[in-house]
Amino acid sequence: MRKLNVLIAGSTGYIGIQLVKLLVNHKNIKIKYLCGSSSVGKNIEYFDISLKNKKLPKIVKFNKKYLKYVDIIFTALPNGQAQSLSNLLNKNNILIDLSADFRLTKAKEYFKWYGIKHNSVGNINKSIYALPEISKKTIKNYKIISCPGCYPTSILLPLIPILKRKLVDNKNIIIDSKSGYSGAGRGVHKKYKNKNLYESLSAYGVGFHRHNSEIEQELNKHSKGNVTFNFTPHLSPMFKGILSTIYVNIDSKNSVSKIRNYLSSYYKNDKFIKILKVDSLISTNDVINTNNCYISVCKTRYKNKIIILSAIDNLIKGGAGQGVQNMNILYNFKYSEGLKWKNIQLY
Repeated sequence: MRKLNVLIAGSTGYIGIQLVKLLVNHKNIKIKYLCGSSSVGKNIEYFDISLKNKKLPKIVKFNKKYLKYVDIIFTALPNGQAQSLSNLLNKNNILIDLSADFRLTKAKEYFKWYGIKHNSVGNINKSIYALPEISKKTIKNYKIISCPGCYPTSILLPLIPILKRKLVDNKNIIIDSKSGYSGAGRGVHKKYKNKNLYESLSAYGVGFHRHNSEIEQELNKHSKGNVTFNFTPHLSPMFKGILSTIYVNIDSKNSVSKIRNYLSSYYKNDKFIKILKVDSLISTNDVINTNNCYISVCKTRYKNKIIILSAIDNLIKGGAGQGVQNMNILYNFKYSEGLKWKNIQLY
């Protein structure tokens, strides 16, 4: 089987660099084009020295003629830009988007949360919100693959199965998430230059963070109910990783053990999801530089309340790794291909 040709648009951001690092070791993939804007003409090793001697192309400005020579386009671009690119796709192209451009099923919701008028409305119905473990049976029906945001990934993986099964109350869920500062992109250093980013914990987007939109959309879709929740994200003084702490209510028919065992059964064939023993304590260090999601279900002092812990690497499972995982499903590649790495520094 020939290697598939890939174009990465937005190749020098944190997610873009991570994509290059994963795909350069993927036995079924050839990176044909690396695209950027201010970085045109540079070698990718300029942005990450671990990519030196990897025989990668120089960074070029995107040109629509490149689409004739590639099978897959990964977009790790600012919100709004993948929409324009999607209008240029030919019948042989697959677009795997790591921005928010195709996560929401209604253009008016996208405008409401992102303040950008959607300029590829016709492609929304041709796209799928692709959380791999949840959507793997239907992903092959679509040409535009929209990868979930990093926070939603850590939240939806534990909540979708148990809400769908009605094991927990779908009202008044509280979600407290903490992320490394890489989740805010390379511009975070300028944005927080007066806030001592490296030694403080900062809440942001309280009550109205953009990821509320896709969390609500997906929880309601899978639970067929009107889920209510409050989500508060925080930037932590670490480079990467997400730990989400989720507080939910249960009734007397359910228990911590029952919920933990159901999650374990649900994900028994998904090697990247690790359901730990009841009351296990987890940290971002458990998942850094992996495509894993660690989930722990914990008791509280109250029989009708439980706490769920969920940890991921925001740049891999919450970003580039998820994109590669979706690609592997789409093309029937080995499920973990490109997601087990040797001799390459992943930050």
